[in-house]
Amino acid sequence: MNDLANHFFRHEYSRLVAMLSRRIGMHHLETIEDAVQVALLAALETWPRSEPPDNPSAWLYRVAHNYVVSELRRSARRAELATQHVPLAELEGSEEPQALLAGDVQDDLLRMLFACCDDALPVESQLILALKVLCGFDVREISERLFSTEANVYKRLGRARARLRELEFEAAPLTSSAVASRLPAVQTILYTLFTEGYLSSRADGAIRRELCEEAIRLARELALHSVGAVPQTFALLALMHLHLARMPARQDGSGGLLLLEEQDRALWDSMEIATGLEWLARSASGETFSRYHAEAAIAAEHCLAPSFAETRWERIVECYALLEQLAPSALHTLNRAVALAELQGPQAGLDLLEALAPPSWLAGSYLGAAVLADLHRRTGQAADAERYRGLALASAPSAAVRAALERRLS
Repeated sequence: MNDLANHFFRHEYSRLVAMLSRRIGMHHLETIEDAVQVALLAALETWPRSEPPDNPSAWLYRVAHNYVVSELRRSARRAELATQHVPLAELEGSEEPQALLAGDVQDDLLRMLFACCDDALPVESQLILALKVLCGFDVREISERLFSTEANVYKRLGRARARLRELEFEAAPLTSSAVASRLPAVQTILYTLFTEGYLSSRADGAIRRELCEEAIRLARELALHSVGAVPQTFALLALMHLHLARMPARQDGSGGLLLLEEQDRALWDSMEIATGLEWLARSASGETFSRYHAEAAIAAEHCLAPSFAETRWERIVECYALLEQLAPSALHTLNRAVALAELQGPQAGLDLLEALAPPSWLAGSYLGAAVLADLHRRTGQAADAERYRGLALASAPSAAVRAALERRLS
């Protein structure tokens, strides 16, 4: 049942929340989240003792819907329910609950991502709400991905939910102008969803392919929509496919992470690379150049290099410099230092980082410590290398990441 739990809590959870929120209203979001969890727990308790239903999704939907209606009736809203909610009898005999799709964005989950990105909520709260409610992230995972504290995530999540209740927020069909204004936030959410799948912050697994595939599915839906069909979305899809292409070679037989220079490039998926390059070519239309273009270009350089040693590091350094201009971040500077060390030697990378005043989130992260440990090791500064190595290993988010760092930094 562990596999069942992982599948339903990560896939069905978000889908059910999206469907129920559309039908019942997002101002009942907390009740809906409770209902979905009750349905999933009921499945874990009853299905092992009997045959699972022919349509598990429909079974879960009915249980969750019944719970929500029951809770709202207990809140003495019978008259309102009579006009707002579909009678439960209509669900009987239906193999799959009918999703009343809006004309603007033809996917319940994607529509709800746009709904969460309402301008009435601060940008960071939009992202936290969407990752928690619709992507199934827990608070620790969100804090890792957003380089924030768990306490701050809890506060922002509570404020966002309270704001939705104040607004009597509904996930009504969105106009084209609303979709266009919220598009950058939705792209950021899909990027974050993919990133968590590609290198997870969870202790029990460094790679979560199902998150990557869901991010790609939603990004493709976005790219096929008239408002979402813009160069930034195409570049985001290119980035995702190019990263996914290398995934088969990122783990050894025991599930351990393999560094880029350790990977068997014969295992890279040539079809995914071709798909990524097609989307990258489409993204070149017009004069737009976004952070997704720069990151996709970096991923393409890695995919097209015959070997690690033959990588065009000068192009990667240039792309990271562009990325720093488009989306200034100490993390991009850190990555440019890594590429510069491959191009000009480890001292050049250290020289670049000397001018960097790392923000608190990077100073406490394994990422910065690992890079400094590696560069100091390669320049023969053993004491500094060992100090940063200890910091990196102590703050590694999972055993798989820690093992990869130990190999690299030894």
